[in-house]
Amino acid sequence: MSPGQIVVLNGAPRSGKSSIAAAIQETFDGLWVNLGVDVARSMTPARFQPGIGLRPGEPDHPAAPVVPVLYAALYESIAAHADEGVNVVTDVGHHDVTILRDCARRLAGRRAVLVGVRCPIEVVMERRNASAPGSYATGAPDDPPAPVRRWQEDVHVPGVYDLDVDTSVSSPEDCAGAIRRLLAEMPSPTAFERLAASEV
Repeated sequence: MSPGQIVVLNGAPRSGKSSIAAAIQETFDGLWVNLGVDVARSMTPARFQPGIGLRPGEPDHPAAPVVPVLYAALYESIAAHADEGVNVVTDVGHHDVTILRDCARRLAGRRAVLVGVRCPIEVVMERRNASAPGSYATGAPDDPPAPVRRWQEDVHVPGVYDLDVDTSVSSPEDCAGAIRRLLAEMPSPTAFERLAASEV
């Protein structure tokens, strides 16, 4: 069996990552599993929530010490699935460059691409406000809460991607189509290879 492919979708909460992941699972050939933040959080005990979903700028949070370990374990699992021929799509919100580089090294030698999922903060706020009560921090689109601003500012640092998509102007299916074309071309070196080599 051929090794599986890996697509990592990186962006802020409510930027549209989950919808793209679902479109990939529904439309791409072969078996695609989603090993993203929601799966990781569902396995994390309450005292360490939100696990890898921890927001930027919270170094004293009780979950902060375990976040690097949880990310390392997640990416080792992603690599193991790919080694068994399973394709993996992962939706996450990387805002720590050190952790991102460590994760990149764990994917060495595999067909893995990193996609930046972007969305203007005004649209993110509209989506947050329309979510089930208590699911996300809400507020006025023109005056978002500080945690939402931090996500928007920090999640795309250093911003090294194989592809950027904007879900405010492209549907999940269109974004998935762009990712399909990216996988067919497979850039060299990939964003993960550059990050692992600390070139950026």
